[in-house]
Amino acid sequence: MRYEGGCHCGAVRYEVEAPDHIEAVRCNCSICAMTGFLHLIVPASRFRLLKGEDVLTTYTFGSHVAQHRFCSRCGIKSFYIPRSNPDGVDVNVHCLTPQPARLTVTDFDGQNWEQHAGELAHLSED
Repeated sequence: MRYEGGCHCGAVRYEVEAPDHIEAVRCNCSICAMTGFLHLIVPASRFRLLKGEDVLTTYTFGSHVAQHRFCSRCGIKSFYIPRSNPDGVDVNVHCLTPQPARLTVTDFDGQNWEQHAGELAHLSED
């Protein structure tokens, strides 16, 4: 299925291919807990930025591997390049239209990322 996504003000828009039934991940790390990000990691080939490259700002912290990209106008992070899969794209399910008809959410202990990172491999979409 093809979903559209983007930020609150509409300056950033993208398309993503994902199943009707989305298996998302809720992480309790510092940034995910504060932003309420609901993760769906897809291969980069299933993500296409339609507009907004010029308004995206990148934030990194810790290992500086994850590229947290957010709209410089409204501040919404609707997607980013994840540390667990730097060749993929992690989209925020809350920012998708339409919302998935079926959604399963799995909790992930991101506060202890190094201990549990291997669990993310089976949660990422192939």
